[in-house]
Amino acid sequence: MTATRRSRGPRRTGPGGLGAPGGLGGVAAVLAPVAERFLGGELPVRLRAWDGSEAGPVGAPVLVLRSRQALRRLLWHPGELGLAQAYVMGELDVEGDVTDGLRAVWRAARERGGADDTPRGVWLRTVRRSEAVRAAAAAAVRLGIPGPRPPAPAAEAQVSGRLHSKSRDQAVIAHHYNVPPAFYELILDPQMAYSSGLWTSDDPDYTLADAQRDKLDAICGKLGLQPGQRLLDIGCGWGSLTIHAARSYGAKVTAVTLAAEQAAYVRRRVTELGLSDLVTVVNQDYRDIAAGAHDAVASVEMGEHVGDREYPAFCALVRDRVKPGGRVLIQQMSRGGRAPGGGAFIEAYIAPDMHMRPLGQTVSLLEDAGLEVIGVQGMRTDYTRTIRAWLDRLEQRQPEVTALIGAQAGRVWRLYLAGGALAFEEGRMGVDQVLATRPGRPR
Repeated sequence: MTATRRSRGPRRTGPGGLGAPGGLGGVAAVLAPVAERFLGGELPVRLRAWDGSEAGPVGAPVLVLRSRQALRRLLWHPGELGLAQAYVMGELDVEGDVTDGLRAVWRAARERGGADDTPRGVWLRTVRRSEAVRAAAAAAVRLGIPGPRPPAPAAEAQVSGRLHSKSRDQAVIAHHYNVPPAFYELILDPQMAYSSGLWTSDDPDYTLADAQRDKLDAICGKLGLQPGQRLLDIGCGWGSLTIHAARSYGAKVTAVTLAAEQAAYVRRRVTELGLSDLVTVVNQDYRDIAAGAHDAVASVEMGEHVGDREYPAFCALVRDRVKPGGRVLIQQMSRGGRAPGGGAFIEAYIAPDMHMRPLGQTVSLLEDAGLEVIGVQGMRTDYTRTIRAWLDRLEQRQPEVTALIGAQAGRVWRLYLAGGALAFEEGRMGVDQVLATRPGRPR
């Protein structure tokens, strides 16, 4: 098959004309060849610079550089973090669907990344990158980009202390969750499930709320919950599983969360629904959960925050908190063996210190702790649909989002959801339900 070269469309001079910083073709004409050197081929997006000049394929997603400051951030923070900072500050934007723009860039990176790992292939990539760096330096000087380090956006997380100490984990969780619950109510379903749904139907009338209800029923069913049984919900979030298990299955639930805002919200809902005799909400670190065996233990998308070195101890705690013969359900995100587990943007804005591993490693760690894994269900495509539903709701409610959490945080969430949906779509991340039991006869 013969490859067809896609037309770039006309490169036009912006308002500055011949006197614009970029010369005859404007700023975009200076930047485009530099970007193409780094990418090893044509631009995957159309570029529009602050002087109005454009370059790149017509009809492609449009990347808008609103000021030199966006490029200055890239000089100080090359790669994902610099781009994220510029986007959060509004110095860089994407016209239309953000996911389409990210998809185009990721595709170009994959296709041109160079699968040739022979010495010659590595050498060629090194030479290409060196040439691109030299070209970028020359273009930066020509456009007046060099300057002092721009301040980080206020939305960027500021945490310190020993990795996964209780105080640091508290600060990390507060950064992401101690925001007005009304914001989460805007983007989540009425049950406030902030985790992947389970999409069991393609019917047009089947909604996000249906998928989350089916997920909660699947968890309760796998755990075999019966009225009066004791469920420990580690990392209960906004209470979706806790309330569903108590209200629909009659379980006695101990709900644990490190986020004060979540604990207060779940307590209010429990009281409003008349479930106070079935639910106890505890605002504490999972490591402080009181000793005692429960009939079942669940942890839904909380294990990603535990840490790599701390995960074996987490598994041992889960084992000790379920009685012999009892069941454990872990729903958790995973990554491919060669895929990043988070990335600079996630670390800086969403979940610092997050750690994900390939599914097989999690299964092994659970087994090493003395649990017997009896079932695994992959839900990667379910998460793609779930996050897209959240993103749609975010886009539809932009004015309300901005009023609640501010413009910067709103842009953080837009980028977060668009990138997350794409990561699951392309298989760079997964999510799974792992069902295990503690061997021994029930007591």
